[in-house]
Amino acid sequence: MIGRRGFLALAGLSAAAATVGLSACAGGTGSTAGDGQKGNGTLQFWSNHPGSSKALEEQLIAEWTKQHPDVPVQLVDGGSSYEDLATKFNAALAGGDLPDVIVASDVTWFNFALNQATAPLDDLWKEAGVDANSYVDTLREDYAFGGKHYGMPYSRSTTLMYWNSDVLAQAGLEKRGPQTWQEFADWAPKLVQAMGGKPALVIPDGSNYLDWYFQGMIWTFGGKYSNEWTPTFNDPKSIEAGKFLQDQYKAGHIGIEKDANNTFGIGGAAGLLQSTGSLTGLTKAAKFPFITTYLPGPKPGATTGGAGLAVPNGISHERKINAVKFIDFLTNMQNTITFSQGTGYVPVRKGAENEAAMKTYLEQNPNAFTAIKQMADGNTAPQDYARVFVPGGGKRIGGGLDKITLGGEDVATVFASMQQETQQSYDRDIKPLL
Repeated sequence: MIGRRGFLALAGLSAAAATVGLSACAGGTGSTAGDGQKGNGTLQFWSNHPGSSKALEEQLIAEWTKQHPDVPVQLVDGGSSYEDLATKFNAALAGGDLPDVIVASDVTWFNFALNQATAPLDDLWKEAGVDANSYVDTLREDYAFGGKHYGMPYSRSTTLMYWNSDVLAQAGLEKRGPQTWQEFADWAPKLVQAMGGKPALVIPDGSNYLDWYFQGMIWTFGGKYSNEWTPTFNDPKSIEAGKFLQDQYKAGHIGIEKDANNTFGIGGAAGLLQSTGSLTGLTKAAKFPFITTYLPGPKPGATTGGAGLAVPNGISHERKINAVKFIDFLTNMQNTITFSQGTGYVPVRKGAENEAAMKTYLEQNPNAFTAIKQMADGNTAPQDYARVFVPGGGKRIGGGLDKITLGGEDVATVFASMQQETQQSYDRDIKPLL
């Protein structure tokens, strides 16, 4: 069995095969696009500003420019989501001016790398003097295949639960999260009663990454989206998890909404299943005290996620070196701490939690420590191939989960359809390259 990190080391991919095989997925090759630089030395950083981080990004860029006046950086809006940015980058690959740095999410980075639209970074790190080992190992290795790395950690997260402390107390429950999903089901009627009929837990819908949040739940039932490249939606345990989600939705215990953050923030649900990256915004918006907790087990019950930063392959070598140096600066110890405190994302450098500034912050804001501890305690795991590596996986699964919740469709039928479509996509877009 080939592991997640090394499955392409044996693939022997050629540039021609990668270009032909995945042009539909990644929008064409990066190597044929023009250099794109206007000649003024300015680097373009395309971002969707994860965690509402635009002001923070501008602040960090201003500091970079002070230190590197000959290499200014222009922040370019890449859209409101990771998918918007990927679409914009695809358009540039088709013949437009290429940026120097892009935000590449857990779902988008792989197809860009496999299609050689983004550059391998290992040799660039050495030339630019970047200490890659200073990044948290698991986060750095999320961008590895074929013995090379195609991204650097940036806005990294895990799934978390957020609980209204007042409602927990009103419901007569301990100030903690449920340890299993069955315990959640036992708690839910008490929470719904305390909420006057509102849901015990609200989760974003399929257009807002329900497929990411549900992944931890399906694992705890013994199922998964796939066993490496083999889809496993038809596994009885996967279907059992889907039926649990559907039943809890029908019972009014779980709400599925487009803007789940707002629902929780205005007191419309007792709990929220969301990203670490929502912590700072919710802390400012919520008018009540809340706690953050691990997702229910057994371990692992939560996924890692978020995004890294990648460098287009079709720009000059000099631009690539400057881009890597900029990413290294943007994510250095001081800046990853600043970014973490401003958004809720986890710091991406080793030992950040022991730095004085971060240590004090975590003591004053224990909710921010939950994601770090959840990763250290082994309650997180890398995502299933069917979501992050098979083209269209996240959208496909999210749409299916909307069908069984909001649409009330039969779980086994919907999961069988996802099984078939995932297999077809793998056979068409991935298998020929392996």
